[in-house]
Amino acid sequence: MPKQPNPPLYIHACGSHSALGWTTEMIHQHLQQANTPNMQVSTNWLNDGSETVVGVANGPLPTIDEKFAHQNTHNNRLALSALLQIDHTIKQTIEKYGVDRIAVIIGTSTSGIADGEHALTQWQQSGELPVGFDYHQQEMANTSRFIADYYNITGPSYTISTACSSSGRVYISAQRLLKAGLVDAVIVGGTDTLCKLTLNGFYGLEALSHQRCNPFSANRNGINIGEAAAFMLLSLEKPDPNQDCLALLGAGDSSDAHHISAPHPQGNGAEQAMRKALENAGLQACDVGYINAHGTATKLNDQMEAKAIERVFGNQVPVSSTKPLTGHTLGAASAIEAAICWHVLHYQLPIPAQINDGENSEFSIALATPNQRLKQPTILSNSFAFGGNNVSLIFGYPND
Repeated sequence: MPKQPNPPLYIHACGSHSALGWTTEMIHQHLQQANTPNMQVSTNWLNDGSETVVGVANGPLPTIDEKFAHQNTHNNRLALSALLQIDHTIKQTIEKYGVDRIAVIIGTSTSGIADGEHALTQWQQSGELPVGFDYHQQEMANTSRFIADYYNITGPSYTISTACSSSGRVYISAQRLLKAGLVDAVIVGGTDTLCKLTLNGFYGLEALSHQRCNPFSANRNGINIGEAAAFMLLSLEKPDPNQDCLALLGAGDSSDAHHISAPHPQGNGAEQAMRKALENAGLQACDVGYINAHGTATKLNDQMEAKAIERVFGNQVPVSSTKPLTGHTLGAASAIEAAICWHVLHYQLPIPAQINDGENSEFSIALATPNQRLKQPTILSNSFAFGGNNVSLIFGYPND
């Protein structure tokens, strides 16, 4: 017998803050203009003073109350900025189900490392750590614990840190918790902020571009790093029983373990994740209207991802990477790109066109062009991480 698809996880709310902006109007404007002023050239991040382009989450950030002093990091302030956009829905859900029936599952790769870098610099200069610095601020679990503490949530709360697939795996964990009946709703998402550790690490790997990244171009030469926070509230229950509601339809993962930093050259793990996501959703390749690619603009990633997409989807489905608008936000990449998918579907926006220099002849996949519209209201989003840790998510409208 064919395997039954998993039940959809309905999206009750979505909030985000990245280089695309922090309001719906900004996000839509920058998506449709295929440009944002928050992708900025900077010499402040690399140890040798070289230029690189970073995606900065400009804009006001909320303050964090003194009772959360051990959790007062830039990472958590950015997370709170996105969470406050869906604050009303979170509080309604808490009132409905109770604090013990809600989970918090967050992806990150940096947590409060930037705050630790500032603290270490001050200690080296003065022999004293900054007032209020707490080592707990650097721990991976800090953000999920902060969110749970902020809302007094007592259900499961944890952080997943699998590099660039971190905030994609949170959706798989949410799917399992809800299907098992352990909780009634899950706050999922991710947050990562700029820090010198990651920028200089990728620079050391010769994977960093000094210009805006160029995904799927023959001239691509590396990534831009960005910062972002994005969150959704998921439940098996529809937000409005009388309307079609957006949902996570399926998720697939794999771990090909080909190499510690390089992807499998043929994209075997990427292909497996996409096929598993389709199976998990009970869909065929022809049901997908757009693919939000991982598309880092490194030589190996784009090459293997294009091969994998072609094997699964042929060249009939529009594909683009939105990283020229956000930067690669590492542990938050899946979450911010899921939020972009939500905006495209919820507001019926054009598909994000592929931003690059137009030198696309190396690839036979169908790169998205300006003003294209979804032919099918379903989007697949890819995220691939070091060690071949791969996640594919599918968003759309269930056939209730």
